Amino acid sequence: MISAPVSEQSVASAPIVNPSMPIRRVASVDVYRGFVMLLMMAEVLSLPSVANVMPDNKIWQFLSFNQSHVPWAWLSLHDLIQPSFTFLVGVVLPFSIAGRLAKGATFGALLKHAIKRSLILICLGIFLRSMHSQQTYFTFEDTLTQIGLGYTFLFLLGFCSQRVQLGALVLLLVGYWLAFALYPLPGAGFDYAAAGVTADWEHNFRGFAAHWNKNTNLAWAFDRWFLNLFPRETPFLYNDGGYATLSFIPTLGTMILGLFAGNALKAATTGKEKIRYFILAGAGLMVLGLLLHVTGINPVVKRIWTPAWTIFSGGICFLLLALFYGIIDVAEKKKWSFFLMVIGVNSIAAYVIADGGVRAFIASSLYIHLGQNFDRIFGDAYATLVAGGLVLLIEWLILYWMYKKKIFIKI
Repeated sequence: MISAPVSEQSVASAPIVNPSMPIRRVASVDVYRGFVMLLMMAEVLSLPSVANVMPDNKIWQFLSFNQSHVPWAWLSLHDLIQPSFTFLVGVVLPFSIAGRLAKGATFGALLKHAIKRSLILICLGIFLRSMHSQQTYFTFEDTLTQIGLGYTFLFLLGFCSQRVQLGALVLLLVGYWLAFALYPLPGAGFDYAAAGVTADWEHNFRGFAAHWNKNTNLAWAFDRWFLNLFPRETPFLYNDGGYATLSFIPTLGTMILGLFAGNALKAATTGKEKIRYFILAGAGLMVLGLLLHVTGINPVVKRIWTPAWTIFSGGICFLLLALFYGIIDVAEKKKWSFFLMVIGVNSIAAYVIADGGVRAFIASSLYIHLGQNFDRIFGDAYATLVAGGLVLLIEWLILYWMYKKKIFIKI
């Protein structure tokens, strides 16, 4: 069971929000979010470029692997950015709802705000993906868009009992698994070229697990219909990475897991009890996800957010939350985390800076004012580290200035 510990009331009847309870900010959540956003912002260092110059250096190969997405199955550290960011949306929701209720907000007003937030996230995701296109690039697999598509449903679940939330999670994941499992596998005359893959691609699964192969699955077929309903420069045939719109459904599952974690943080239990719950839930979810993968029932694939991925990555998120909560809020070792805190409290701004045009503007400005070869000071191999490191520092200083001025971008 992953239901959070709740005092004085049964799991079946306990509401996730209680306006009479004091609302506190959990510092570890901001630090965890800052860590996740730092991983995303650090893409500017381009560690794979350094590794390509030194193919025999195992350290750089390791760092390169963990700053890249795996081709299909399993995961790297970089693959944990999106599930962690998504998980934390669920973690903070109980506090957000309780805080607004304490200020006198009605359910109708909160629902209106949730719908508005969903639409803004969807539009912002599309806007960021369209920045280098000749027209609006309608795509819905972006992190912000995926969260937006499921956020209103998550909000409604926030007012339900934990038993209902758990039932919704199981129904969602089992139903999504079943839909893929029932979708027919490619036949003898299937046009793999039109799907952007080959029949003998080394990362293809065999047997039953083949229902979750790249661009031959239910989500790919849905996008071949759905995305072509929008104006496009050329008809949509496939996503190069295999990403899909329908991933928002199991992504909602990740947010529900975060909802359980947030309810546990808000419960009237001790810090050690919370940590114990996070560790047990995390370990249990990881074991379950691993079993689904190795038995072939459902592979762990982040790019189409398989149910096994929701479960396995959700387990890791619980363990990471336990780590940060134990260090920051229980042991109260906070001084070291200020760098991450600055990023975490302004995560939307950090996301836009890293994924929008700000990063490119800063980088081009450095070459204008410091010279075209300033990044070669330690040799060609480390050029991306020098330039990227300066860009990353400037991005953090922008966020630090916003922090000092108490400018926090919220949706």
